[in-house]
Amino acid sequence: MRVRVVCTGMLLLCAFTQHPAMANPGNGGKFTADLNRARKLVARMTLREKIEEVHGEGTSSHPRHIVGIPRLGIPELRLANGCVGVGPADDQPQKRATALPCEISLAATWDPALATLYGQIIGREARDLNYGMVEGPDINIARVPQNGRTFEGYGEDPYLTSRMAVAVIRGIQSRHVMAEAKHFVANNQETDRGGIDEIIHLRTLHEIYFRAFKAAVKQAHVAAVMGAYNRVNGTFCCQNKYLLTDTLRDRWHFNGFVTSDFGATHSTVASALHGLDVEMPSGKYFNKGLEAAVTSGRVPMAVLNNMLVHRFATMMRFHLFSRPPHPRPIPARRDSKLALHLAEQGMVLLKNNGNLLPLNAATIQSIAVIGPYATRAMTGGGGSSHVIPMFTVKPVQGIKSRVGGGARVFFNNGKDIAQAVRLAKSARIAVVMVGDYETEGHDHPLTLSKGQNRLVEAVAAANPHTIVVLKTGSAMILPWIKQVPAILEAWYPGEEDGNATAAVLFGDVNPSGKLPITFPANAGQLPAHTVREYPGVPAAGHRNLVVHYSEGVFVGYRYYNEHHFKPAFPFGYGLSYTTFRFSNLNIERPRLNAAGQGYLRVTFTVANTGRRAGTEVAQLYLGYPSSNRVPEPPQQLRAFARVALRVGQSKQVTLSVPADTMRYWSRSRRSWRTLPGAYRVMVGDSSANLPLQSTIRLDGKTNDSRIK
Repeated sequence: MRVRVVCTGMLLLCAFTQHPAMANPGNGGKFTADLNRARKLVARMTLREKIEEVHGEGTSSHPRHIVGIPRLGIPELRLANGCVGVGPADDQPQKRATALPCEISLAATWDPALATLYGQIIGREARDLNYGMVEGPDINIARVPQNGRTFEGYGEDPYLTSRMAVAVIRGIQSRHVMAEAKHFVANNQETDRGGIDEIIHLRTLHEIYFRAFKAAVKQAHVAAVMGAYNRVNGTFCCQNKYLLTDTLRDRWHFNGFVTSDFGATHSTVASALHGLDVEMPSGKYFNKGLEAAVTSGRVPMAVLNNMLVHRFATMMRFHLFSRPPHPRPIPARRDSKLALHLAEQGMVLLKNNGNLLPLNAATIQSIAVIGPYATRAMTGGGGSSHVIPMFTVKPVQGIKSRVGGGARVFFNNGKDIAQAVRLAKSARIAVVMVGDYETEGHDHPLTLSKGQNRLVEAVAAANPHTIVVLKTGSAMILPWIKQVPAILEAWYPGEEDGNATAAVLFGDVNPSGKLPITFPANAGQLPAHTVREYPGVPAAGHRNLVVHYSEGVFVGYRYYNEHHFKPAFPFGYGLSYTTFRFSNLNIERPRLNAAGQGYLRVTFTVANTGRRAGTEVAQLYLGYPSSNRVPEPPQQLRAFARVALRVGQSKQVTLSVPADTMRYWSRSRRSWRTLPGAYRVMVGDSSANLPLQSTIRLDGKTNDSRIK
């Protein structure tokens, strides 16, 4: 497979060899052969050897290592975090790798092809650095934008998250490196994550929080799943039978292995019996305690054997027994160019009054670059996903390089607001770079620091040509929206921050990113807006919190639309340096059979009506029949497509909606059902702008409880 990528004026051709065995690593006779081989291997192991292989062990402060057994030819398994690039592992000091833009930036591209490329970079670099598995991607839904790990995920919509996650996993695993989908399930806040009990209705679990994991298992054939820290409906995830056995194994037929998050195991017998295969990072419960439980019969030997077979067969599937990784240099220059392109494509133009952007270096004469996030590249958030980059490009450096001698560039870090104001007054254009630093282990406020907000307000008052560049990992409440003419959300752009930001500001790249998360106008608009809903209330009898998911399936934009709230910037929103028009909606009669199989096909036209070539993201939403018994959001994303258009060009776009996405989870029947009635079909450029609309009707004959 050849991937063609355009990066700041040059054409970059990157050849990626698609390994045939990895195209569908969960299927066919090879899997059966690996399973049989793994069973024979386990039969040769002593009990002590078996116990050594079901927990992590290492020498660093945060070990990611499972020992090998040379006499049996069992290789060691070395892991690294892999959400936004190859991160922490056993190695001290941590190895350098390409710092990619954060995952929420990737989600903002709405481009599964770029997601595949993203995964290929991570997978290849992990293998080059001698790791056989990466702990990623993080595919938890952004239920609350305050979550400290929002930057690691793909936003608030389960369909978009599923599409992007499947592509990333396929990319990683195409390099003969195992991916691990995490954190199963509903690790949606960092506050009290180690003991919090989340009360979630089964319908909400299946329709919102399970969807991306189900896609990872059934479509991407992900090698591993990581159990989360939290409890769901009273039981810790890593010993939760409904999650790990009833759903993951029995309903989805997952054939990989399950590890715990680091320190998320809370029992020996219950965890082993209910679906946990590997305890990480050490053997607090799965060492002497498990050995004793097997010896006494509380954990049958067959259960322990299956725990091992799950992992060994999966490693064999990825050739980690026959061709383990070995160290070699990372292609840093090539991967940095790919990282640059990814960062450019993820940026979202939120506001551009008077077409202030793009800037023209030949005419602006002078530009003042101001703010704390102009001083260094924002390579990512904190915690276990942190990547040590190969190099970085600072924002000021990138802008100076772009303008050359065409304009004078001045800089102020914004600490002294009075000095920043004087500099802004003296320049033709002021670019203020502000942001946040999100990290694992802590949730964060939804506003920038007071000093940064005051800085923006003061500079905007001093210079009417003020552009704000946001470096955030989540949605933010922006009190100065009306005071500035232009806003660009750059997220955490990675090691190429300066070059990517400059390319978009000066129009070398026409922004095409769309928000994967709603930006609220105020905190009262949030779906989880009471203490009971977030961050939770103390549980009776113990110190941990209980959180009630009272909003149910009304997560993110679903809640805003249901309550007719107008956010600052809606889900799916993003401007361009050109304009587009939608027309000619046509809906074929749904092709759905009595088994609930088939699809809905929708065709429409997108035209570029502006003065620049650009790319639009066409989005299709469905409005389901809603009732008191089965309340449904006004619209739910069900398909999308990126459409690249020259000036004056138009294209016909066809989107297909699979029948299995047109169903709801019935709590009473514990199965997927199709509601009869009228379905609204809506097409446009965001969840709040859907100019093409029509209605179709479905009868009850497509109801089916056998499809899972």
